[in-house]
Amino acid sequence: MELTTFLFPRMKNFVNNKRIPYLEHKDSPWSILDDNNQYSLSKQIKQLDNNGINSKYRNISLDQTKGQIVIHSSAIIDDYVRIEGPAFIGKNTHIRHSAYIRSGTWISDNCVIGHCSEVKNSLFLPDSKAPHFNYVGDSILGFRVNLGAGTKISNVRNDKREILITNQYGNKINTKLKKFGALIGDCVEIGCNTVTNPGTIISPKTSIIPNSTLKGWNE
Repeated sequence: MELTTFLFPRMKNFVNNKRIPYLEHKDSPWSILDDNNQYSLSKQIKQLDNNGINSKYRNISLDQTKGQIVIHSSAIIDDYVRIEGPAFIGKNTHIRHSAYIRSGTWISDNCVIGHCSEVKNSLFLPDSKAPHFNYVGDSILGFRVNLGAGTKISNVRNDKREILITNQYGNKINTKLKKFGALIGDCVEIGCNTVTNPGTIISPKTSIIPNSTLKGWNE
């Protein structure tokens, strides 16, 4: 089974739905995080239709130097949020006070990015949450993922080498990326203060106990 299909089975219900991005490489979903890929998150965001940012958003910092920022009119953006384009904020998503959304981030419908949480070059599929003091770097979060308070998704090896992953068959694969955090499957619950090492994969419906340190394949 393709890795994308295994980790994100709910995607089959969103075929040709422009509310989530297109994942070209089903066996290597991390390719969407690579700016050199023609279907990278950044490039797909830049191609979206944009009617401008609603004037109701005040006391927030918007930087469109590197690409457009697309915000659905129903999204809630609290005070003192910083958003750097290219970025997409979906329907009914809530970006809470003092969150930091960095370039290349696609946050789908009904998501939550919490107070002082930081997200960089990552995809949140619908109904996923990083609600309390989280860091998410170069990662894909499936449908209905919840990160416990203080969870950190690390995206760079200490030795700065390219990041390896272990797939569902136990095979090691070089992603050719030097920045890559995690692939977190649908309906995963992660306990508070957990840290994932670069290249971590968590299979769907897994529950991670608090204060865990994760690497490789987890189920």
